Amino acid sequence: MLTFVPAPVDAEPAATLLGEYFTSRELGFTGGTYQVFTPDPARFTPPAGTFLVALDEDGTAVGCGGVRRIDDAPDGAVRFEVKHLWLRPSTRGKGYGRALLTALEEAAAALGASRTVLDTNASLAAAAGLYRSSGYLDVPAYNDNPNATHWYAKDL
Repeated sequence: MLTFVPAPVDAEPAATLLGEYFTSRELGFTGGTYQVFTPDPARFTPPAGTFLVALDEDGTAVGCGGVRRIDDAPDGAVRFEVKHLWLRPSTRGKGYGRALLTALEEAAAALGASRTVLDTNASLAAAAGLYRSSGYLDVPAYNDNPNATHWYAKDL
C-alpha cells in the first residue's frame, strides 16, 4: 500500500527522487541526447500544480510525480500536465505506477483540471502501456519537448 504526500520539488526526498529519475532517463534514452529540465518549484505548488512523493508501507520514499497547469486546450478544457512520474526499479510490477498516476489525476482534478495530458518517449514502452490502459489517448504534440515522441490526453 502506498501513501502520497505533497512535497516541494527542491527539498528532500523529492530532490533525490528527481535526481534518480533524470539519471535513469539519461541512461535509457534513445534517439539523441536526453535534455534535463529542472522543475520550477512554483509550477508544482498549489494552485499551479502539486508534486507527490510515494511512500511504501515502511514510510520509505519510492517514487514521485507531479502535475502542473498548462494552457487550456483549444476546446476550452482546463489542462494539467503529468510530469516526472517515476518509481524506483525495486518497486516495479506491483501496481504502484497506476496508483501514482491515479493520485496525480485526482490531484489535478482537485486543482480544477478537466483534462490531463502527458508526453513520453518511445523508449518507455511500459509507461506507454500504463497510460493507454489508464484511458489516455494519443493526441498531436501539445508542446515542443525534445525528449518526447508520444503525447497523450485523458478527460477527467
